[in-house]
Amino acid sequence: MPVNFTFSNENNKYYATALDRNPGKFLIGTKTNYQGSIGLFNTSLINTVTYKPEDYESQYGFWAYFIKPTAMCESKGSFFCLNTYDQAKFTFGFMQYAAHVPNGDFVKYLRKLIQLELAPEYFPKLVLKNNFIHYKDSNGSLTQLESNTTVQALQDYLNPTLKNIEFQEQITAARFIHWVINDEAHRKLQVEVAIEHFKTNMAIYSKHYQLNGVPDKVCLVLCDIRHQGRAYDTAIKPALNTNGDHEKAYQNLVNLGVGSYAERIKTLKNGISDLVTQNILGKKVYNQNTGEFE
Repeated sequence: MPVNFTFSNENNKYYATALDRNPGKFLIGTKTNYQGSIGLFNTSLINTVTYKPEDYESQYGFWAYFIKPTAMCESKGSFFCLNTYDQAKFTFGFMQYAAHVPNGDFVKYLRKLIQLELAPEYFPKLVLKNNFIHYKDSNGSLTQLESNTTVQALQDYLNPTLKNIEFQEQITAARFIHWVINDEAHRKLQVEVAIEHFKTNMAIYSKHYQLNGVPDKVCLVLCDIRHQGRAYDTAIKPALNTNGDHEKAYQNLVNLGVGSYAERIKTLKNGISDLVTQNILGKKVYNQNTGEFE
């Protein structure tokens, strides 16, 4: 049976109450105005719904730790971190999957999400056909929401406009948040998508930037830069060009964009330092042949 919600708004904070479900009342997000666009953000934390690499180490090994500094930069590890106020129109999860990219991380995540056991309770009108997300109306007719070239219809389904906080925006956000709080399978899926994403990217970056045999922490910073998009090849390639001095390459990379992203870079450095102190990071290099850190 689908989960039903009622909604309330108190001092620009939007709440949902799940009827006959736990938790009852919970925060969807706080209203914000960003460059003329209106939407919600939710950066609150619940310890039991926060990414901890040790929970996933048995399945993913080193990769569970490799993604943690970026997760802390993106969301402090919150599986229900939300943003509906920028051009993506809907960004969600501990790695901030954004809905504006065809075949991007959010789309891949949602395609898998609507195949989980609880999907009919949260998104009964979303179905997967030919590996694309469709909306099924009351007559059973299907409307394709995304393709290899556009996600506009999917974005509009998730968040109709950036001019106001519509009911559809509220209920979509409530469904995502309530689901991830209450379903371990949903949280595991977010991690699965993140690690697949980082593994795939590392294989690409290794060839593009010649990272075979390069230390893990250099690769981690590069992945974080590309994940956020704070620097491009015109800065990245010179930073890596150190005649094999990997520590210098690390310092060059980690400080790219510091003028605009000082807080993120501080969080990233602290996360890397913690993993080095734990003897998890700083001992492996990337093997392009195996696609693993060894």
